[in-house]
Amino acid sequence: MSTTTAKLRTDHLSFVVSDDQIITDVNLTVHAGKTLTIIGPSGAGKSTLLRLLCRIEEPTEGTVYLDGADYRTLVPTDLRARVGMVPQDPALRDGTVRDNVTIGPRLRGESVEPSRVEELLGRVDLSGYADREVAGLSGGEAQRVAIARTLMMDPEVLLLDEPTASLDPQAQAEIEALLEELLDTSERTAVFVTHDQAQVDRIADRVVRFVDGRIHAIGTAREVLG
Repeated sequence: MSTTTAKLRTDHLSFVVSDDQIITDVNLTVHAGKTLTIIGPSGAGKSTLLRLLCRIEEPTEGTVYLDGADYRTLVPTDLRARVGMVPQDPALRDGTVRDNVTIGPRLRGESVEPSRVEELLGRVDLSGYADREVAGLSGGEAQRVAIARTLMMDPEVLLLDEPTASLDPQAQAEIEALLEELLDTSERTAVFVTHDQAQVDRIADRVVRFVDGRIHAIGTAREVLG
């Protein structure tokens, strides 16, 4: 896969809520197979930008292109299958790990083979957890379930909204290592929001500094972070 192919591209993307300009005229390209990291202060609009990229929020102006196609032409369920989001808060549903990991296919009326669930849980180091109740999971385990839930749809693009921010240092290191491995061993494109500059150095191919809903700088980690 060419590393210069635009997998995801925003075109004058803006978002307004009650006359409050949250995102302003964002033009951004994420190349296929690469990881773009977004940094910036709290309240800069980083999470909102991710929600716009998978159309959880609807742009006020502009649009997003996925493989060159305006994402407004895609069926929303198809878009969410191709562009998967892992939130900071796993927001798991009551029930078992299996119930949560398979929620996407089941909402589409699709069945999932038990072997597929076990294979995916093995990839996130949760082998044997399928029948455990999510209420008893640690923070790191819950985040692994959230990652497996997103990977179950086999998305082409991963949107990662500070997935390690609320974890203890050990769980943070384990989840980051897991994500690095997943991205390094696949052709997935990723957009990774983080506050951790050391994490940027380890993960990013390119970096965007986002302030007040606008792009203030874009380049390599050295160029943006100094």
